[in-house]
Amino acid sequence: MAKTDLEQVQTMLDGFRFAMLTTRDEQGMLQAHPMTVQEHEFDGDLWFIVGADAPAVQHIGIDPAVGVSFSGDSAWLSIAGTAEVVHDLARLKELWSTVVEAWFPEGPEDSKATLLKVTASSAQYWDSPGRLATLISLVTSKVTGEAKGGESGTVQLD
Repeated sequence: MAKTDLEQVQTMLDGFRFAMLTTRDEQGMLQAHPMTVQEHEFDGDLWFIVGADAPAVQHIGIDPAVGVSFSGDSAWLSIAGTAEVVHDLARLKELWSTVVEAWFPEGPEDSKATLLKVTASSAQYWDSPGRLATLISLVTSKVTGEAKGGESGTVQLD
């Protein structure tokens, strides 16, 4: 059974730990912020734990439209959506991990820790079957003249 585009995005998210969140600053310039994905149940939402005074939080107050990009050896994923700061201690505790404590040593009750929720409106992806298969596809396309190179797609989520 072939995967739907949404299932493809969900599967790909499992392979990414880090993301780049792109926001607009006060002058309208794009700024990228490295983030660790806390949860990607992918019902259309991505969750991050951030510092309440982080530039990304300030930028979202100016313009909530964001992009979140993921990249690996054989795949990339780009999600567009809107972001909001969510003050929810119970949810913060649920998403908390020992990795996060490196930035917030006081735990989830740390006044500097808050949640950033991205509600996705669309996603674009490209996924290859791996380096060897990509190399074989490249050689095959040179011989046959037919372009091959993995799966790609765009998903509207709202």
